[in-house]
Amino acid sequence: MTQYHPLTEPEAIEFARTIPNLFQPGADLVSREIGDGNLNLVFHIQDRHSSASVILKQALPYAKVVGESWPLTLDRARIESEVLQLQGKLCPTLVPSVYTYVPHLSLTVMEDLSDHMIMRKGLMEGNQYPLFADHISTFLAHTLYYTSDLGMNQQDKKWQVKQFINPELCKITEDLIFDDPYTNSPNNSFEEAIRDEAEALWSDSQLHLEVARLRHGFLTNAQALLHGDLHTGSIFITAQSTKVIDPEFAYYGPMGFDIGAVVGNLLLNFAGQEGLSETDEKRAEFRQYLLETIREVWTGFEVKFRSLWSSHSTDRISRTPGFQDMYLKQLLQDTFGYAGCKMVRRVVGLAHVADLDKIADTASRERAQRIALAIGKALIKHNRQAASIDELLDIAKATIS
Repeated sequence: MTQYHPLTEPEAIEFARTIPNLFQPGADLVSREIGDGNLNLVFHIQDRHSSASVILKQALPYAKVVGESWPLTLDRARIESEVLQLQGKLCPTLVPSVYTYVPHLSLTVMEDLSDHMIMRKGLMEGNQYPLFADHISTFLAHTLYYTSDLGMNQQDKKWQVKQFINPELCKITEDLIFDDPYTNSPNNSFEEAIRDEAEALWSDSQLHLEVARLRHGFLTNAQALLHGDLHTGSIFITAQSTKVIDPEFAYYGPMGFDIGAVVGNLLLNFAGQEGLSETDEKRAEFRQYLLETIREVWTGFEVKFRSLWSSHSTDRISRTPGFQDMYLKQLLQDTFGYAGCKMVRRVVGLAHVADLDKIADTASRERAQRIALAIGKALIKHNRQAASIDELLDIAKATIS
């Protein structure tokens, strides 16, 4: 296997045998292809007679959701592997271990997290995760601070920006999040029941102005090394453990984009409770849990980020009194805006979320979609005025009152 080609399951098994110190010679291995995303093959390889297992993730040269007519760079696999290893140094308990990367196959070999659940699925089932806010705020604070001009040598950071340049996957984000939902794009996908909402997006000039500003920030503000796609489908979780996966969209961009992705996806589940909860009482209880989690994510991030800045910054000018407060205010405002953009695109854009789409009852699904759009639009329009995370929670609550 000296040239790139998509692996078959038998080939994946034979490759797994070559990984040092993992499987016994002659082990009875079985493979399942478990990739449910749009861009990769993911093989789960396990010994039938022991607990030994591993994940092989191989990038495809095209998007599965469209096919070979949508080609994609294979370099994203290198980016993902290197970012996971960097994040592993900054937050060793919060990402899967990477065992090796095979460049000619665009193949990452990593820790199996089968004892965890995808967070989106867990939330849809009504599970609560009391440690999540602490874990993800630690991940955000450490990965964003230590890859920024605040937390690393500014010249080294410029070389790192070059290392993680990711134009093809950034282009997907630029189009699907910041452009297509606001025009009559053939990439859009929405149900006829909310066509009125979709068409209103296309003509809302106030909304377009704010999206243009946020898009400009995504294009130009190389603030920190982002995960780039930090939704609840990119988080494996248990009651005690949180693992962030799939940073193939990583690049240097505005910190609020990652924080907003987490917040926006929790709010999508908030909207989805319209059809996911069995009773009004359970719906109210779970929505309150989600809002408290959002509050804890932001406040935990802010406390930890400020602490890292105050304790570790060696840059004299960035320690000027007032600059830290100014910086965090802008991060909060960016978080509002990018959370809103994430929400809007998941209702009317190309790729949706199960929190909404899996609601069986048509009327409940429509209500959930309209709630999600109402929150998303309000966050986008309010982003430059935001001064407190409480304002975000109030916006969410106002859509269901």
